[in-house]
Amino acid sequence: MTIDTETRHDADGRAVDAAAYLVAPVDERSRARLAENGLDYRVVPVAGDDYPQWLQVVARGFQDGERTDEQVASSRERSAYRRVTGVYDPAVPIAGAPVGTIASWIGQLTVPGGAALPSCAISAVTVAPTHRRRGIARAMLEGELGAAVAAGAPLAMLTVSESTLYGRYGFAPAAASASWRIETKRAAWIGPRPDGRVDFITRERLRELVAPMHERVRLRVAGEIDVPGGFWDGFAGTNPTAEKPGEKRAVQYADADGEVRGLAIYSVKENHDDFTKASVNVAYLLAETDDAYAALWRFLLELDLVAEVNAGELSVDEPLRWMIADQRAATVTLRDHQYVRILDVPTALEARRYGAPGTLALDVSDALGHAGGRFVLTVDGDGHGTVSSWDDGAAAPDGSVEVALGIEELSAAYLGGVSLATLAAAGRVRSTDASPAARVFAWHTAPRLSIWY
Repeated sequence: MTIDTETRHDADGRAVDAAAYLVAPVDERSRARLAENGLDYRVVPVAGDDYPQWLQVVARGFQDGERTDEQVASSRERSAYRRVTGVYDPAVPIAGAPVGTIASWIGQLTVPGGAALPSCAISAVTVAPTHRRRGIARAMLEGELGAAVAAGAPLAMLTVSESTLYGRYGFAPAAASASWRIETKRAAWIGPRPDGRVDFITRERLRELVAPMHERVRLRVAGEIDVPGGFWDGFAGTNPTAEKPGEKRAVQYADADGEVRGLAIYSVKENHDDFTKASVNVAYLLAETDDAYAALWRFLLELDLVAEVNAGELSVDEPLRWMIADQRAATVTLRDHQYVRILDVPTALEARRYGAPGTLALDVSDALGHAGGRFVLTVDGDGHGTVSSWDDGAAAPDGSVEVALGIEELSAAYLGGVSLATLAAAGRVRSTDASPAARVFAWHTAPRLSIWY
């Protein structure tokens, strides 16, 4: 596994015990609230007897098929890093089947400037359609946030299927993703043509290379996270239960010195009506250098008998746009992707770097009570920020810009993916002068998350 269950540290070295988090009991307030409705909320050990049914319910919740015994065993083997919980109704006819599921772990989120903060990553959120509107989702999400706060995690994060659900818990879309559909003949490559070479490799070899390469590059882009090893098995098709692994094709880019600096895995869909118009789906492209990025994209766009290349989870500001002759050859669709929820304002704000110096007096509201308060953020000329308290009733410091916002809006702006000026124009933020506040929070590269979790 790339993710371990040992102690993780925040930017100031404070410990977050990921191993203790895995076995921590469920939040007592959420447990009691559900118990009043005859429901049992509890941790589900991955190695225990209840895990197979928990996994079947998750699959059903995401409209997948029933898991085989082999798939259950494979999931159990690859899920030791996750804290798994479920909500149970003793009256359901399938013994051991939960009516609500959630999983989480302590991961690392890259923030502007290259630091990585321990963050509670949340996944596998489902509620059975037979048990809607009984407070299950609320209890589980508030319970996970409570457990994260108890563990000392300054942030929580998730990728979502149903985007309207999570704002009420303080989550906000902080890093958007772009999906590209490129007409290859129209695009015409005008980008760099670096030395080095692109070669096919086995999927097993890609699996060996991808995890350490991702570790080397993930701190360069805000929004990226450390990735569980099982995710790479899914991309590479090296999981023994993977569907149609033989359709995946893997390539590497090695520079002029023979060092592997980039990887891509893709599949081809044949066009039976016109064999010159196949389509390619890029499952994952990882580049350690600009040369690797250019060489791999050129290879993909110049594949023979291919009319269209598709790729997702890309940055909203891809250099690729400036490497093709006709930008209209690319149809780009943006969507919300990486959601963030700040749980500890001073720790989160002091960990990242900023785009301009300034002093902001922040009045932060939090309906759940985890991170509200009044804070003064002072940023020096090198982009380093310090946070101090702003006493209730006291005037804002001289020369500061006052900003009043909810924890959802602060979380949205945290990675630099949206301007505070934009949020002010949308009526989501109040400020005495949003423009300088926006310059402070700005960052020179767009945040990105290249996977789902």
